[in-house]
Amino acid sequence: MTGPDPETRAVYDAKAAEYARRFSWAAPYDPLTAFLAALPPGGRVLDLGCGTGGAAAQMRDAGFDAVALDASSGMVAEAWARHGVSVDLGDFDAVPSLGRFDGIWAHFSLLHAPRSALPRHLGDIHAALFQGGVFLIAMKTGTGSARDRLGRRYTYVTETELTGMLTEAGFTPIRTEHGAGAGLDGTVAPWIMVTAHA
Repeated sequence: MTGPDPETRAVYDAKAAEYARRFSWAAPYDPLTAFLAALPPGGRVLDLGCGTGGAAAQMRDAGFDAVALDASSGMVAEAWARHGVSVDLGDFDAVPSLGRFDGIWAHFSLLHAPRSALPRHLGDIHAALFQGGVFLIAMKTGTGSARDRLGRRYTYVTETELTGMLTEAGFTPIRTEHGAGAGLDGTVAPWIMVTAHA
């Protein structure tokens, strides 16, 4: 199992309701809007590490065949309670069992995987996409791995490192965005978001 480690998963289980309140997905989110616009209407899409289900709910409501996966049972419960989203409970290793997709959305989820596992996970994601499928990945930027103030483990990447891993997995990066924002622990951190084609 190479998804979130037990301490990271326990934080999400304990704070799922707080997370849902603070990150509600109530307003349109430009990266998600652009991601969905690049997919065939009604296409099959995976919200990988879906959290409390807000993005998956917007995918569903926009007419897509949305599949949601998360490793936290607390998040799974919140996704159903708040959005009526049925989530498969599992970590990133479950991707090969979920079938093929037109798009995969990994919005600040793979940053909890160990660095050594990222190439394999990206390979599995590439294999799960139809040719020309769209992949969005968002990660925090930096070097090394560390735990935040809540105890969650993060793997930080540089732009060169991430685009290199994507290319090695068979992706063609087409758009890169940078920004910074506060997460659940309140710390403002820089991030990178890459959209790529399979």
